[in-house]
Amino acid sequence: MRILSWGLGIGGTLLLLAGTAALAENFDAGKSGARLFADSCASCHRSPRGLAKGRFRLTLYLFLQQHYTSGSDTASALASYLQSVDEPPAAHGTTPHRTKGRSDRPPRPPRPVTGH
Repeated sequence: MRILSWGLGIGGTLLLLAGTAALAENFDAGKSGARLFADSCASCHRSPRGLAKGRFRLTLYLFLQQHYTSGSDTASALASYLQSVDEPPAAHGTTPHRTKGRSDRPPRPPRPVTGH
């Protein structure tokens, strides 16, 4: 009788452990970088643009894997996505600075002060 109850106890423990292993499924596996961003990052970051900040892909991947993702495949997908939407840094002096709503004509001199 003791052997039977001991066997049932071990069998129940094994079933319990197998059940918890099934609960540890990675729900992010197979998602695209855009979907991972929308599901996990969009609550704090309005846009993915600029989050990579010109970092190397490996550096970004390692950071995401250590702090924000559940595995290496999701960190890789998210790092690739963030780099794909990252804007390259603007080179100084290559594009003229334009003000919204103004044309290409030269600026006018200021009006003279009158009434003083």
